[in-house]
Amino acid sequence: MKVLLHILFWVAAVGSITSSIYCGMVLAAAARFGLRKRREQSAPADFLPSVSMLKPLHGTESGLEQNIESFFKQEYPGEFELLFCARFDTDEGLRLARAVGQRYPQVVARYVTCGEPTPKFHNAKVYSLAKLDSVAKNDLYVTSDADVRVEKDYLLRMVQTLKDPQVGLASCVYLGTAHEGAGFASQLDAVGKSVEMSSGVLVADMIEGTKFALGATMAVRRKSFQDAGGFDELGQFYADDFVLGNRLAAQGTGVRMATYIIRLMVQDSPFWLSFRNQLRWMQSTRRSRPWGHLGSGLTFAMPFGLLGLLWGLLSGHAGLGLLWLAAMVVNRWLQAGAILTVLGDPDRVRNALIYPLRDVLGFALWVGSYGGENFYYRGKVYKLKDGGRVESPE
Repeated sequence: MKVLLHILFWVAAVGSITSSIYCGMVLAAAARFGLRKRREQSAPADFLPSVSMLKPLHGTESGLEQNIESFFKQEYPGEFELLFCARFDTDEGLRLARAVGQRYPQVVARYVTCGEPTPKFHNAKVYSLAKLDSVAKNDLYVTSDADVRVEKDYLLRMVQTLKDPQVGLASCVYLGTAHEGAGFASQLDAVGKSVEMSSGVLVADMIEGTKFALGATMAVRRKSFQDAGGFDELGQFYADDFVLGNRLAAQGTGVRMATYIIRLMVQDSPFWLSFRNQLRWMQSTRRSRPWGHLGSGLTFAMPFGLLGLLWGLLSGHAGLGLLWLAAMVVNRWLQAGAILTVLGDPDRVRNALIYPLRDVLGFALWVGSYGGENFYYRGKVYKLKDGGRVESPE
């Protein structure tokens, strides 16, 4: 029993120390990002190239109409076109985009179809982007997913990141937002997307610069896709955004993390479905950057706080165990508060308070990501291989 208590103590202690160091790094990265955000927002937005906005669609979901409409509302002095792509003309999302477009006749919008992805395109989104690339009129793109919602200055601010001709791509962190009335599982998912994801991104950018991209939205040059291997190559990866940014950075092309904040709308899902969707992303991260993903296990705090509590209860130091757990709760509150504040979350107090629970869930997802290579997506089972490549569905 004495040996077990020693092991328990040291595992809890090491994890608590590493997660506290990480929390300090997050606070520094958030402060750095906030200063850069303020500086860039006050700079003149005088770069006004012609832009093609590319948005792949597949079916409909709650809030999609508002998401799409936010792109039609852009206040951009330059020329831009909105391009939507779905597999078939009967797609509900594409029909909805057309209906929204009719309310904004002043916006140049086109609606195209690409059919079912070919066998080499395991990533249907990239297949749609390849089609959109073939019809786009301009060489500067701003891409976005269907679950992204933006403000009126989104396009104007995003294109400023490409003002430097040496920059080939810029993406941005996002504020996860659960739909009104969504269940607690979706709220935890949303705060995880805001805090857990943004923390890692901002710390990485602070330490070594941005060597990846976040595909929710990107300002990217047409040439950058070809420099990274082309759509045929990128379509073989689940995390095509990571591969695109990573390859460009390795070639010396500028890859930036913009300071603009978008909203990523999180659907109301039962816990089991929300967990499975989040696990899929964790599995993808493990395959895309295996060593970094392994080390991220030491950035969680609550699991080590719970181990500290268990040590205290078993060793007769219950009070010390409770203080240990409390310290880790404060650790996560500090991390969440810093990130949510710099992201401008209007519900940052409540979301920060529930983040310790998300930290426990995040650790469970991290452990689960080592459980196998199969993942379920849109009715099919796929295999994730080393490097993040996807094999044909079974």
